[in-house]
Amino acid sequence: MDAEIEVMKKSLKLPSNVSIEVLCDAEYDKGGWVVIQHRFNGSEDFFRNWTDYESGFGTLDGEFWLGNENIYQLTAEKPREIAFLMEDFENNKAVARYATFKLGDKAEKYSLKSLGSFSGTAGDSLTRNVGSKFSTRDMDNDKSDSHCALLYFGGWWYDNCHLSNLNGKYMKGTTTVYAQSMCWNSFKGFHYSLKISRIMVRF
Repeated sequence: MDAEIEVMKKSLKLPSNVSIEVLCDAEYDKGGWVVIQHRFNGSEDFFRNWTDYESGFGTLDGEFWLGNENIYQLTAEKPREIAFLMEDFENNKAVARYATFKLGDKAEKYSLKSLGSFSGTAGDSLTRNVGSKFSTRDMDNDKSDSHCALLYFGGWWYDNCHLSNLNGKYMKGTTTVYAQSMCWNSFKGFHYSLKISRIMVRF
């Protein structure tokens, strides 16, 4: 896995009858994947507000978040498989996959309703967040007395607060700050910012 992944753009009709342009991966594990997040150089700011995360930001040619409403629509008809692909600055790769990913709708604050069984090499740093609503710097929906999105500089399904933060600060490798970077604790810990993150839903 690297920044120049084997992908193609296509138009996808969502259950809401809205068509959006998406990035599809036809190579990874027999294909059929829609990329919902891609980060590889820190060019896009992911410390964004609720509206940005809801509608999506960035470009399919660069770093981006597809948008919570679009991601919800991908899982509206049934739960989907999701894959979190990661790479560090020493070119070590890892993946975390879950069998039945499903988001709640806007009224449910795009809550992480289901993940299902885990598989992969990165370790499971997300299951504990099942049931958590999505939070951003201006929308505190977490289960903590503090404001996790502000503390950890991202938008995520924070509970109290996280074991993964793939929309956190893009830094480069080992960091002195705790859990603020683009991290997946069971892969590289809280003091390491990953080089590449790609999140995909099989649709």
